[in-house]
Order: sequence, then structure tokens, then C-alpha cells
Amino acid sequence: MSEHIATLNWQRGDAAFDYKSYSRNHSWDFGHGLLVEASAATDYLGEEDKVDPEQAFVASLASCHMLTFLAIAAMSKITVESYRDRAIGHLAKNEAGKMAITRVDLYPEIVFAEGSEPSEKMLQRLHHKAHEECFLANSVNCEIVTHLPQ
Repeated sequence: MSEHIATLNWQRGDAAFDYKSYSRNHSWDFGHGLLVEASAATDYLGEEDKVDPEQAFVASLASCHMLTFLAIAAMSKITVESYRDRAIGHLAKNEAGKMAITRVDLYPEIVFAEGSEPSEKMLQRLHHKAHEECFLANSVNCEIVTHLPQ
């Protein structure tokens, strides 16, 4: 199969190490020169201008769905011109009473090439298949809902 590596780096620096004081800032190194500055969500004392793990989780699910959708569309000879999604993750207590991303709502906006627009029924099938085949959707237990434009 394959491996996917990310290296996380955090250092205390000069700050005291108590809950309110230590820095939540860290970096994710994906190799090949790509470094992402990350922090906790602002509700958990992180910095607003950095990616938080919950955002990254939601983005990765939306990205996986899109990439799977594009592959299925291409194999179905349906040409996609653009794809945009404003995905929303919902942090709440799960059935065990633990905080978790319990649901991710996807709101894809897709532009198809002229003459390549699928029917509403076909579009629903494409998204359903993308969800079924998405590696990350198959790796998590939160609900993932795709909302199609009305």
C-alpha cells in the first residue's frame, strides 16, 4: 500500500509550562519544502492566523471527497471546470460524551463543461460514490453530509 508522512514540531521556548501560558503554535512539515504553521483553535488558546487541527481535519475530508469525485467524473466522461466547497465541521460531544467532530457538512459548488452537465440524479450518484470510495471518509466515524445546491 502506501505511507503518508507528516512531521510535527513544537517547542516550549521561554514561556512557562502551565495550561494558560504554553504556546499552542507548532508546524506540520509535509516534506518537499511544504511547512504549515498550526495552532490550537482559538477557543483552546490557539492563534487565529494559523491552521488548527479541526480545520485541517475538515479540509482533508472535503479534499478527499473532491479528489474522489473528480476521478469518478473523469472516468464517467463528465468534464468538471471548477469545484469549490465550503466545508463545515461540527465539534460536539459524541455518544460517549467526548468532544469530537461529529459531523462534516460539504457544500460543493461545481461548474461542468458545457454539454457535460449531469442530471440531478446522476450528480447525486456521483457524490454518493465519491463518499463511498473516499479513503478518509472510510477512515472516520463522524457523519459526512453532502449538500447539493437547490
